[in-house]
Amino acid sequence: MIEQYWADGAIVVRDAVSVEWRERLAAAIERDIENPGPFDHSYDVAGGRFHGNLRIWQNDDDFAEFCVRGPGVDIARQFVRASRMNLLYDQLFVKEPGADHRTRWHNDQPYWPVSGRDVVSVWVALDTTTAANGRLEFVRGSHEWDRWFQPEAFGPNAGASMYEQNPDYETMLDIESNRDDYDIITWDVAPGDVYVFSAMTVHGAPGNTSSTNRRRGYTVRYCGDDVRYDPRMGISTPVLVEGLAAGDLLDSAQCPLVFPAP
Repeated sequence: MIEQYWADGAIVVRDAVSVEWRERLAAAIERDIENPGPFDHSYDVAGGRFHGNLRIWQNDDDFAEFCVRGPGVDIARQFVRASRMNLLYDQLFVKEPGADHRTRWHNDQPYWPVSGRDVVSVWVALDTTTAANGRLEFVRGSHEWDRWFQPEAFGPNAGASMYEQNPDYETMLDIESNRDDYDIITWDVAPGDVYVFSAMTVHGAPGNTSSTNRRRGYTVRYCGDDVRYDPRMGISTPVLVEGLAAGDLLDSAQCPLVFPAP
């Protein structure tokens, strides 16, 4: 599976998160929806609502415990073969029934102030997730393209204007209109399954066309041995880390060391 991750840029680990952890995360998600923290990026779309938030581990003990001591730590560590690993941040993606708004194609690392290959996301499924309610899709091998795509906002009628334009980045490819030109891989997932994918893998997701089924995804981003702080032009400002200089290890209150275990 590790070899497949490095070849394809994405993989699924089945039944990786226990029922106990799923119940704790589900309750924490409802708390965040009711009382979101400062980095909330939710929006209404025709037919439903998308709830998004990040750095929520800093405001909720259950999210914090999962990020620092949950099963995602060992999963991420094994896939990037890390001898040390930091938490970058966590993020919540809830597509309520009828929230039929596509998550556009993108790769993550251009949004983040880090350089290195050992940047990995662990996306925990809290619901049965299929094409109908928004399973993730990945372009196989795109983590090896070494192509950095200009960040854009994700809400309806949003464009690139909220992000500073980086001259080293390029405009995202029109993958959706040319799907047959790309090797797109995807998996249905059940509660407790996790997607594991590289921060450079191009991915997206359809909207939630179901009238009854939610799609709750909770994602934790981890960084391994070769990752250093790199506050480039055009990144997402909420994930900047105060007190770090370019080239530093991420060790800080915002990006704590999680392996070896604190």
